[in-house]
Formats: sequence, structure tokens, C-alpha cells
Amino acid sequence: MKIKAAVMTGVGKPLEIQEVKLAPPKANEVLVKIEATGVCHSDMNALSDETTPTPAILGHEGAGIVAAIGSNVTKVKVGDKVALSWAPYCGTCEFCVTGNVNLCETAFGPMFEGTLLDGTSRLSKDGEKINHYSLLSTFAEYTVVPELSCVKLPDEMPLAQASLIGCGVATGYSAAVHAAKVTPGSTVAIFGIGGVGVNAIQGARIAGASKIIACDMKPANLEMAKKFGATHTVNVAEQNAEDRLKELTGYGVHFAIDCSGHTKATESAWKGTRKGGTVVVVGAFNPTMELNLPAAGFHRVGKILKGSFYGDTQPYRDFPVIAQLYLDGKFMLDELVLDRIKLDDINKAFDSFHDCNCMNVGRTVVEFSS
Repeated sequence: MKIKAAVMTGVGKPLEIQEVKLAPPKANEVLVKIEATGVCHSDMNALSDETTPTPAILGHEGAGIVAAIGSNVTKVKVGDKVALSWAPYCGTCEFCVTGNVNLCETAFGPMFEGTLLDGTSRLSKDGEKINHYSLLSTFAEYTVVPELSCVKLPDEMPLAQASLIGCGVATGYSAAVHAAKVTPGSTVAIFGIGGVGVNAIQGARIAGASKIIACDMKPANLEMAKKFGATHTVNVAEQNAEDRLKELTGYGVHFAIDCSGHTKATESAWKGTRKGGTVVVVGAFNPTMELNLPAAGFHRVGKILKGSFYGDTQPYRDFPVIAQLYLDGKFMLDELVLDRIKLDDINKAFDSFHDCNCMNVGRTVVEFSS
């Protein structure tokens, strides 16, 4: 079938709206009519990355309607509303069978090669291959994805909001609820109040934390954090985070979640966490950075430092829970939709990433239906 898509033709170039060919789904794949897709900073990173295979169709935060299924597909049916996960898993490796599906390596080879799980592409133009991105390629009217990328949602779930669940929302929520395992009545610090951080705040709120302390250097982000459930804020450009966390909690927080991607924030999170506390890092560090923690008495403090990929999300467990929390009025998604645009205007969303004054607590969402 022929579809309209936004195609990355080269590093740093504006996406081009083109008509491309999409082949039917294979036995374990699903054809999804994309209704909405968020434009994430990770898409911007891919557009700026010389290792991204081109031409490619970017986009990895999507939701839509199942339009067709392969012969082996059992988890969804035609007509289902689905949110898409960019991290499908095999179900049989050591990580999967022990419940750590977010650590499955199955998707990463094909992901980096720009294919689907079988090593081939369903996308082409004039007989030439077009690469997939994160196995989803949601910047298109339709896409073919692995069955295990499709998570059924309630029929009443609005798809603009649903499109955001698959990446930053699930990562932040799960980092608090599953990776940190925030407990009722506990104190929590969140470092880095962006698209992941605000959802870590929501996860901590839903888990019953008594104090949720947002730490960032942007006053606008700290103000926004209060709307999502932060009880206190710390401007790390003006205050010593370690001292302030101890002032607010006595011994330091029980849990700290670093969504910033900066090792200095992780160091502050560690120092501002009490004995026996847990520090979870979900932000991706630059490989050139160094992480320095106090060596003296390290064994005496009994703290846990944990890296968490995808926030320890299990899509089939967590996506429906987040959707239902939203429908029950307990999880804020409407406020994360910063703007709604059409596919033809997608480069405006990428331009906004270069504006330091633009709000980054949320997403611009591309909608395909009139």
C-alpha cells in the first residue's frame, strides 16, 4: 500500500513528506493505522546521529488502530486501539523468563540496523529500501510493527494521550513504581524535570509518597512539577541539593530518581539520600562523563544505586494500568500534550527543540485524523 510519511533523508536535514510503499505484515506482525504520535527528543537525537541508517522514517511514540494482522498474531485483533512499545521482547531468554523483559536484547540488533525483527524492511520508495526506526516508524499514516510492540488499550482511551504512554510516560512512572519501588509515606527526590521526570513525579504520587521533591535548574519546569504532584522544589542552580534535601527530610530522602542524564545530578542524588535509601538512574549518561561517589564508608551507608532501562517497564503490565489511571482521573496526560499538529508541519516540532525557552515537559503530538 502507498502511505504518506515524514522521511529522514540525511543527518540534520528537515524531514521530507513523501509517498512511500508499505508492504503487508508478516506472520508475527501487525499493520497499524497511526492516529497520533509524539515527537520525542530521542527522534531529534536520531536526526542528528550519523549512525542512523538513512533514508528512514522516525517516530517511536505512537498509538492507533489495528488495521490487519499476520497469521500468527493472537494478542490483538483488527479494530483494537493500541499503544506501541519500541522494546518488544523474545519471551524466552534468561531476562524474559525471570520477568526482566526490559533487559531483553532481541530488538537491539534490528533496531540499530533499521529493520524489523527478521532483519528486513517493509518500507520502500521506487524499489529502494527505507529504514525503520525503533521498530515502529510512527511518523507515517500506517506502519507495520512486531506483534509484541502492540498493547491493547480501553476503547474509550483518546489516542493523542495514548501515544505518549509508550516512552517517557511509562519510563517515568515505572522508574518510581517498579525500579525504585517507592513506598507509601516515603520521601522522594526527582532530578531532571522533563518528559520523564514529571511522570516519575506522578508515579511517586500514585505510590503514596508523602514528600516529592523536584530538582531542576529551570524555574518553569519546577513550577510545572507542582502541577504533577511535587510537594517541594529545589533549584539546583541556586541551592545545594544535598543540603536542601536533608533540610526537608531530616536524614535525606528514601528514594531518588535521576532522569537528567548528568552524572553531577546522580552524585547529588546519592549524597541527598539517607542510609538504606535507593537511587535509580534512568537518564542516559554521555560515555565521556565520570561518576564519582564517596568511597569512604561506602559499605556503611547501605544504599542501593541502580541503573534502570525503560524504568523497568513491562509494556503489557504497565501501559493498560497507566491508561486506566488516566481514565479514572488519577494520571495527568492531557497536560503533556503541548501542541497538536499535522504531519506536514512536523519540522516545526523539531525546530522547537533548538529553542531553549520552549517548554520541554510534554510533547508536540502529530494527529492524522481530521
